[in-house]
Amino acid sequence: MLALSLLASAAYAILSILEAPVSGVIVPSVDQSPQLPRQLLGFVFGLAPVYLVAHLARRTREGLAGIGLDGRRPRRDALGGLALFGVVGLAGIGVYLAAVALGVNRFVVPVPPTGHWWTLPVLVLNAAEAALVEEVIVLAYLVTRLRQLSWTPAAAIGASALLRGTYHLYQGWGGFAGNLAMGLLFGWLFTRTRRAWPFVVAHFFLDLGAGIGFLLFRESLPGF
Repeated sequence: MLALSLLASAAYAILSILEAPVSGVIVPSVDQSPQLPRQLLGFVFGLAPVYLVAHLARRTREGLAGIGLDGRRPRRDALGGLALFGVVGLAGIGVYLAAVALGVNRFVVPVPPTGHWWTLPVLVLNAAEAALVEEVIVLAYLVTRLRQLSWTPAAAIGASALLRGTYHLYQGWGGFAGNLAMGLLFGWLFTRTRRAWPFVVAHFFLDLGAGIGFLLFRESLPGF
């Protein structure tokens, strides 16, 4: 599962940080193809690992509820996600801007190509894809499976957070540190609540907010 999804991303991110400079470099976090069909195909096939997790979970007795993805508490999950978005979003902006200013992070372009009528709709799809892939696989599925393999809560949370930070290394050391910290927080909360949807909601709004913020203020952002 990991080799088909974010473990591969982590390996390529390590190569990226080793092969190219960090300071003054601009990197995209989403597909920059100017063709809408390619953007849509990327969204559909990018969710394949999530489909696989759902299939594997349903084959066991635990089902989706076993990894916190059932729909029993939509309102509570949504409100929890929005609260997380507020807390993590404010901290994340500060870490990112400070890291870029210090020259330890690349400038990240978090939006698809601008100037198209579909820029904003595809931004929404990209945010949904990233939220589902990362929180379903790296948080809900990985932490659950590691705990079932008798890993301690701290070890399972640490492994999940380290993976999350590593596949963000292409952004620079700020991206690594910020996502490592977010992974530790999300992992700790997940082991306490056993609910995955709040983290999917929070991640969706984090990516969507980053994209909208970039579109509105990109000319005044440091490093751009």
